[in-house]
Amino acid sequence: MHNYPITDSTLAGKIILVTGAGDGIGREAALTYAGAGATVILLGRTVSKLEAVYDEIVAAGGPEPAIVPMDLKGATKSHYQGLGATIIDQFGRLDGLLHNAGLLGVLSPFEHIDHDSWNDVMQVNVTAQFMMTQALMPALKQSAAASIVFTSSGVGRKGRAFWGPYAVSKFATEGLAQVIADEYEGSTIRVNVINPGATRTSMRGRAYPAEDAQKLKTPADHMPLYVYLMSDDSRSVHGESLDAQ
Repeated sequence: MHNYPITDSTLAGKIILVTGAGDGIGREAALTYAGAGATVILLGRTVSKLEAVYDEIVAAGGPEPAIVPMDLKGATKSHYQGLGATIIDQFGRLDGLLHNAGLLGVLSPFEHIDHDSWNDVMQVNVTAQFMMTQALMPALKQSAAASIVFTSSGVGRKGRAFWGPYAVSKFATEGLAQVIADEYEGSTIRVNVINPGATRTSMRGRAYPAEDAQKLKTPADHMPLYVYLMSDDSRSVHGESLDAQ
């Protein structure tokens, strides 16, 4: 898997939406998908970051991407339904959905978890993903082989002290993915989860400020797995929770 070959036509003709596409793993995935021939829909909160990724894709000769500015903390059902309708209108279908956007929240002892922070993390990491996936199902069903990929964490499989809301949100993400996977078993839609592990991103830096980031894997190191799950080669992979390292 980690030696999975990526060419400029591995994802040719695919329409793939990436959330959190302005930074970290999402940004790397968007650039890599475009380099492999996919038309990427860049969804994120910060327009300037999305525009920078857009420019980089176009400069490299990739298919022209689309930009969707959206703050998952405040987005409503109508925003997601509008997104789904726009995708069907412009592209006719959606072949891939990478749920990568996530909120770390504040690491704190259980007794000090702030209710507002808890709600924000659940909103972005769980509720937004449920609402978006639900609204994009009609577009995903138009694909001959659609792939939905959720992003988990080591603390989403075994709870860890002080990781409260984030850990709970990732347990919920694993559960959400399992429910959808079981429901769409045998259909044209496959659902999997990636746990990227310790990766050199700004979120990781906030969680572990004392760590030597140079010793960590980079987002680019994980891209063979991210591309594989969006490619036709993974059509038989369904309901799995995979470790990137």
